[in-house]
Amino acid sequence: MPDDDKRYSKQLLGKTVVSKTGKRFGEVADIVFEAKTGELIQIILKNPTSYTRELELESSKAGELLIPFSAVIALGDFVVLAEEDII
Repeated sequence: MPDDDKRYSKQLLGKTVVSKTGKRFGEVADIVFEAKTGELIQIILKNPTSYTRELELESSKAGELLIPFSAVIALGDFVVLAEEDII
């Protein structure tokens, strides 16, 4: 992958998380990653929508909603998820 295509996790913080059908989930509060490999594991959501709260997603010990990073299909102005990968 060319260096121009790299994205730093800081650039994702605060971005709106949506499904590919346009449903809003919330915003990226933080990202959980594997320190040794740098693999992105989960997105921690802030300001989750009422729709998101009803999905019974995994949550952290602090009660923050977690989205598996494997569900992310696009990064840009928004973080786009394949909703079927998290339900």
